[in-house]
Formats: sequence, structure tokens, C-alpha cells
Amino acid sequence: MYKLLVIAAIFSFAAYQVGQIYQFLYAEKPLPDLDFDRYWGPGAKKPKEIAIHKIILSFEDAVIDKLKLQLNDTSYLAAPLEGVNFEYGMNTETLKGIVEYWKNDYLKRWYEEREWYIGKYPMFQTKIQGLDVHYVHVYPENAPKTSKVIPLLLLHGWPGSILEYYEVIPELVKLSMHKSFVFEFIIPFIPGFCQSEAPHKQGFDSVQTAIVFNNLMQRIGVEKYYIHGGDWGSIIGNHMATLFPEHVLGYHSILCSTNTPLSMLKTFIASFWPSMFIEESRIDWFYPQMPHLWTLLEESGYFHIQATKPDTIGAALTGNPVGLAAYILEKYSTATNKANRNKKNGGFNETIHIDRILDIIMLYHASNSITSSMRFYKETMASENPRILDTRKVTVPTACARFKHDIRHLSDFVLKDKFVNLVQSTYHEKGGHFAAMELPDVLAKDIFDFVSKVEMNKK
Repeated sequence: MYKLLVIAAIFSFAAYQVGQIYQFLYAEKPLPDLDFDRYWGPGAKKPKEIAIHKIILSFEDAVIDKLKLQLNDTSYLAAPLEGVNFEYGMNTETLKGIVEYWKNDYLKRWYEEREWYIGKYPMFQTKIQGLDVHYVHVYPENAPKTSKVIPLLLLHGWPGSILEYYEVIPELVKLSMHKSFVFEFIIPFIPGFCQSEAPHKQGFDSVQTAIVFNNLMQRIGVEKYYIHGGDWGSIIGNHMATLFPEHVLGYHSILCSTNTPLSMLKTFIASFWPSMFIEESRIDWFYPQMPHLWTLLEESGYFHIQATKPDTIGAALTGNPVGLAAYILEKYSTATNKANRNKKNGGFNETIHIDRILDIIMLYHASNSITSSMRFYKETMASENPRILDTRKVTVPTACARFKHDIRHLSDFVLKDKFVNLVQSTYHEKGGHFAAMELPDVLAKDIFDFVSKVEMNKK
């Protein structure tokens, strides 16, 4: 009898432990208690404003004149070490050349070309939860009456902006010509980034951004929509698909991610027998893990700074256009392809024309928003909400596009536990973290194919 009791006790304990492990690996945590109308504006909550204002984006002459003066002297920059390219960060000799181009070429074309380019799509502003949210809204013109209009929310990341998608729009328009559907594009700045007002209170993380953007879509009269996102836009889109499946028709991302204990365990298990879980030709995208993890560690120093002390680095960059350019340019070099670290010119103009990056730097500089954009890292990393949502399954149709030189990739074996309706998974041998700017035609085709599949499945 005693032996039976011992065996029963051992069995019960083992069953309990198995249950605990199962809960740890597979259980979805309850959704956090979220206020879907939380006020992020200054001071006490004010009456809701619902007006939508069409705006013209322009920079004051005084801003441009002061910038020209600030770009006059780069003699104070420390010379790079002999034989060093971008291994230590932004090469200052390359930086001097770009600053010279910025001052003597780019800014001479500012009023008639670059300012026009930045404002070439219709722009609007509306107050959501106390914040002025700035966005581009392009409604299809001259579309056949028989074509279905499909809203597509395009979400950027850091140090990006809505400008990332300016060349994707015409590619998607071309692809949808003479098809059964056409796209309506909505591209908002994340609050605190460039033209969208920065939150005035603590706690504005990626989940709160997802709520603001869903409220934005409802404000402009869009009940159901598709999402594409990269970088932070991918995380925000992930949250939106999790929180608002009744509104999200499909979620497309170039950085599908999940960081649950189960995903880490499966990544580890697959490292021993990768061919059992991944196509032979794709194994090098994921394994061996150590080189990928080492590259991620080398390239994520900025992340740790911004997730802990954003206001300190923000003070160094604010009002300092040369320093701001160095900080942002370096990201566009190494995140497009780590091989650019070994090039004296950092790979600039090989995939993204320098004017496109200077456009983005101009937005951050003129709006004085670099500090508020970097606070987004600290708010999100300090919040439990994103980690809770990561345990929740995304049930809407999902597409994961991978570009070879991006900073991180996860296999379908890992992703399918999170994205249970993964209808498209693609691999692109070229391109990196800023695929929307590097290969707008390739990204547009990937988005178009995904939307076509989902729409076809509805019939």
C-alpha cells in the first residue's frame, strides 16, 4: 500500500510538472486590461476632437538657412583609424563627403524637388487620444467601378518614416491595374516620430500604438483593412492583428517575430537537425545560430541605449544635424547588408539613393523628434503588454516575407505556433532590413500576391 501511495505521489508530481511545462510553453495569457481611449495628450484629458485636416508639409526658411550654417564645418570630426571602413560605426571621411553633398547639392534642390517629393501624396492630420496623428491617405483615382477598394495600412519603423513606402505605392498601383481590386493607402507616422505628435505621458508602447492606429482607421471610416509592417511597424501590426482580428483582413510583414519560451525552445531543437524542419537550401538563413546571434549583438548597441537612456543620446543628437546624420546613416548602411561594414562608402547609393535617406533625416531634424522617437524603445521594453500579446495566437491570414540580409529570421517551424493562419512564406535572396526602400517592386509583388490569395479564398 505504501509503495502504491509513493508511486501515485510521484505520478501526480510528474503530471503536475508536465502540466506546468505545458502551461509555460503553450498557454495564452489573458489579454491585458487596456483602455482603448486612453489620453496621451498634454495635461488633463480634453474633449474628443474628430476633425480631419488636410495639410501641406513644408519647412520654414529659417530651418533650412540654419541647417546650411550647421553643415559648414566638419573639421572637428575625428579621423577614422587607418584601414578602417564602417567596422567602428559611421566612417567620418564618408560622413564628410555626404555632408558636403547635403549642403551643396541636396539643399540646392530642396524647394523645387525634395520638399515636393516629401509632400507629394495627400497628407492629413487628426487628433487620436489627445495626439495629432499625421498620415498619408491615397485613395485610388480612375479605378474601374467594378474594382473592389482594399484599404492597406503601411507601418514604418525606426529610424524610418512614411517615406519608406513612397516607391511601393506606384508599384502596387501598377500591379492592381485591370485587376478585381485596387488599393487605398493609409500611412501614418508613429506618434513621436517626425510629424506625429509625441506622447506626453509615460507608457506609450507598441501595444498602445496599435490601439491608436486602429482608432485612426475607424476615424477615417475604414472598418476592415490589411496591414503591412517592417521593423517596429511589424511589431505594431502584429499587435493589431492580435487585438483586432475583426478589423484586420490580413497581416503582411518583413519581420515576423515571436519571442516566447516555445519559440526559443523550437529554435534550439531545430539547430541540431535543421534539415528536418527547414528546406535544405534555406538552412543558412537560420543556422548555425552563433554567427547570426553575434551579428545581432554587434548591431544592437543602439537598441540598448535607446531602451535605457534615450534622453541622453537624444540630447547629443538634437540640434546637431551632422551627428544625427551619422547616427541614422550608419543604420541604413549596416542594416541593408552587414557586408557594408567592410566598404569605405558604407554601401550608400548601391541600393538606396542617398537623397531618400537625407529626406528622412530632414524630417527628424526639422521636427526635433529624434528623442521622442527613441523613447519608443524604452516604453516598449519596460512594458509587459507586448510580452503578454506575444503569447496570443494571430488567427488572421498572415504572410511572412524574408529578405536575405535582414537582421533576423525565424523559420515557419517556429512562427506557425504564433501565426496559425500562415498562408504565405517567401524568401528573397537580395535586400535587407529596409526592403521597402531597397526593393520596392519586390516587396510590392509580395504584398500583392498575399492580398490576392486571401481575397481569392473568400470567394
